[in-house]
Amino acid sequence: MKLTFSPASPFARKVRIAAIETGLIDKIELTPATVAPGQPNEEYSRITPLKKLPVLILDNGDVILDSYVIVEYLDELAGGGKLIPASGPERWKVKSDHSLLQGMLDSMLLCRYEKMVRPEGLRWDAWHDDHWKRAWAGMARFENRPDVLSGPFNIAQIGLVCVLGYADFRFADCGWRKAYPKLDAFHQKMLERPSVKISVPPPA
Repeated sequence: MKLTFSPASPFARKVRIAAIETGLIDKIELTPATVAPGQPNEEYSRITPLKKLPVLILDNGDVILDSYVIVEYLDELAGGGKLIPASGPERWKVKSDHSLLQGMLDSMLLCRYEKMVRPEGLRWDAWHDDHWKRAWAGMARFENRPDVLSGPFNIAQIGLVCVLGYADFRFADCGWRKAYPKLDAFHQKMLERPSVKISVPPPA
């Protein structure tokens, strides 16, 4: 299998962590890819018209899109239930938690594009601030979720690791550690896991 990725992508990081945790990382070839707003990449567009990272290309050529769907595929390939509960109320709670975290990452990425990619005269500050508040409010919610912070290692914890790591990577001065000490403690503990530590993005 091949996984398109960038070391800077929190979505690709999520899949890399999952691949290590499920024991499948040695069966996956990491294939660097570059995508950016306003910059064409016809070769990658032939793989996925959305031009989003990552995608998993199976040995038969089939393409699996979306970081969550890839993690679900890997979890099933590894026997199921390791990172995503197989059934019952816990399954839906974990999936819903992950959806919130995915949306937080989406908003943070849009903030990054608004400030760093969009021409200065065309920037919309209110739109940027609204998206940042969504991510910040999401952190506040997980600050008060001991079931997530101290629960079993699953897709929700992986998603939270990627949110906090991306905050460090692209918004180093945002102050999330001071505002959310429980998230800080969680993050420090997670960095003890090899899958989390090895996937930390490089210095911005």
